[in-house]
Amino acid sequence: MSVALGDELSLLLFRLHSGRLLGINLLKVQEIIPCPPLTRLPSHHPHVRGVATLRGSTLVVVDLARAIGEAGLGESRDGCLIVTELSRSRQGLHVQGVERIVQCSTRDVRPPPAGAGGRAYITGVTQIDGSIVQILDIEKVLHVIAPALPAELDEQLLSEAECRLLRGRRVLVVDDSQVALQQTLVTLRKLGLDCQAVRSAAAALELLQARQQPGEPIEVLVSDIEMPEMDGYSLVREIRQTASIAQTYVLLHTSLDSTMNTEKARQVGANDVLTKFSAVDLSKALVRAVKSLA
Repeated sequence: MSVALGDELSLLLFRLHSGRLLGINLLKVQEIIPCPPLTRLPSHHPHVRGVATLRGSTLVVVDLARAIGEAGLGESRDGCLIVTELSRSRQGLHVQGVERIVQCSTRDVRPPPAGAGGRAYITGVTQIDGSIVQILDIEKVLHVIAPALPAELDEQLLSEAECRLLRGRRVLVVDDSQVALQQTLVTLRKLGLDCQAVRSAAAALELLQARQQPGEPIEVLVSDIEMPEMDGYSLVREIRQTASIAQTYVLLHTSLDSTMNTEKARQVGANDVLTKFSAVDLSKALVRAVKSLA
């Protein structure tokens, strides 16, 4: 499978039992397999169908339709599993069927409609061959099933000097996923950083430039890669081409676990790239960032 990076987004299109058409970033897909025999788990979450064994490893299988509020597949083994890998974990999404892979521009992906509500489970909407495709917010689905624990930081992991170095430094976080945004902010606030947060790349650019005026510029930008209208790669390019903010330290913080992301991040001018979510790794990345600014 070829995957375009940068302004191009490769989507795997699939349908739920209801016929609803959804897309998922192809970089998050490891493989597609027929639904295997499942073992039920005691006290399992109602949206988890069970576990499967895949090449010697245990795979949790989620009934995706039920997880986003639709009628599920019940006990049926019809359909297939989309095996996803993101944020340092792997899981199987049980869906009715996979259709095809398409490519679109991130500029053609729009944020979810304002009236979609907090349980929409989509990060954006685009149009493919005249059909509306909703892009799945898989992080939100997984958070509902297994909420992330509060970020725990062992103070001994950072030296006293490193803690002092971080305290009060100005950081902007941009992420279209409310779940990921909150995880990041919890960690940054525990470190004593001066944090602001926005939900889009355009808003990040506006705030970065606005903060130049009072003479207290944002020192570090922590940005997601996958965002509608303008992705993280495009955001970095815009920053590097804008003289007033070109020197901003940019850490790309992504659920996509791929060496391709690291290479592309470097190409567009990002200073560092990190896979979500580890409070410890994020803390150490911020120490690196602030030390480089000294």
